[in-house]
Amino acid sequence: MPNADGYVRTGRGSPPVRTPTPRSRRRGVASAAALLVTAGTLAACGSDDGGASSLTWYTNPDAGGQAEIASRCTEEAGGAYTISTSVLPRESSQQREQLVRRLAAEDSSIDIISLDPPYIPEFAEAGFLAPVPDDVAERVTQDVVQSAIDGSTWNDQLVAVPFWANTQLLWYKKSVAEAAGLDMEEPVTWEQLVQAAEDQDTQIAAQGIRAEALTVWVNALIESAGGHIIEETADDPADIKLGLESDAASAAAEVMKSVSSVGGPAFTTAGEDANVTDFEEGDASFMVNWPFVWGRALGAVEAGTLDASVPDDYGWAQYPRVLEDEESRPPYGGINLVVGAYSENVEAAYAAAECIASPENQAYYFISNGNPASNSTVYDDPEVIDVFPQAPVILESLENAAPRPLTVYYSEVSGALQRIYHPATAVDPETGPRASELISSVLAGEQLL
Repeated sequence: MPNADGYVRTGRGSPPVRTPTPRSRRRGVASAAALLVTAGTLAACGSDDGGASSLTWYTNPDAGGQAEIASRCTEEAGGAYTISTSVLPRESSQQREQLVRRLAAEDSSIDIISLDPPYIPEFAEAGFLAPVPDDVAERVTQDVVQSAIDGSTWNDQLVAVPFWANTQLLWYKKSVAEAAGLDMEEPVTWEQLVQAAEDQDTQIAAQGIRAEALTVWVNALIESAGGHIIEETADDPADIKLGLESDAASAAAEVMKSVSSVGGPAFTTAGEDANVTDFEEGDASFMVNWPFVWGRALGAVEAGTLDASVPDDYGWAQYPRVLEDEESRPPYGGINLVVGAYSENVEAAYAAAECIASPENQAYYFISNGNPASNSTVYDDPEVIDVFPQAPVILESLENAAPRPLTVYYSEVSGALQRIYHPATAVDPETGPRASELISSVLAGEQLL
């Protein structure tokens, strides 16, 4: 199942997302499991005879795509280095905890990490990341969407290699949108969607669960209204200026309240997977969610558990606007690559990271695992467009997307937002100020979450 960034987690009662994969590539994905090695058996050191550097790449769980890319890059390296993968825990918070603990102990076995963008500032500020060489930074940002560059940057320095970038689209049932008189060729607002849902006696699926997904939604709404959760950063956390008492935050609160009125009885416990189920089964006709929605539907049709008429009625568009005259700022997610500061093979690790994040490998990963590319040239690939007809809209969305707050205190900020903005049914004009008060107290060390 996907996390708040939309990438697939295996296990936990749901099958991995299935996307149509060219036959020539299926064998590589299926055999990639042979590369998975547990962390306790890996060593990140060059050979004593000056041979290949043995690199460890710590990855988030996926459908085998990163292991296959590791195999490809090992082969391309021609003996310069080898890459073995070690899979991190399923939950991103558990990934962070394990990595922080090991990097704080200066673990030299950590060469390359697939890291959630919200944690990048924390790792960079703590000195856990090896600096990105200038020539590498120039190459890995060429043709990359700005949101992925922003999500890889801290203190005006690129500290990570953009890998794959995710974003949310507005998914809708074409038949219902037509019946409601919505012109989906034009930008639509949340207000229009709520009105359409009321008129057509249907629901809007959004992530109302008390989890990271809720922070993703709150941030996208405030950004779409022209504001920011954090207006100004500061060295002293007590001096950070928040934007939760702004007009933008008030507009976001109004949207959350109105959407929850047509979100269905389980809205406050609904995450990405529950939303897709509602959308597939017809309880919801409008939904904001990650592109895995498409692969899941086609996989279910192939498995015989979903009628083909269901995805035939799917439409997709840019994330809804909060204000009619203000472009939306969709969520930005995905995974970027960082190199451990204590790696004994930093140069080789950056060479490997460049290979991993090459446009060719990003295209493969998009097609095989359903994870969109950060490199804009991938969206011109006919095979990508054939498998994901939404590709042009995904690219446009990524170009407009906004990262979640870039701060070393992200865990505290997100935890406080989830606490105060849940349930969305109770959000009111005082929610933003109450969240601001809690975050300020936590950052000042006056209160614990």
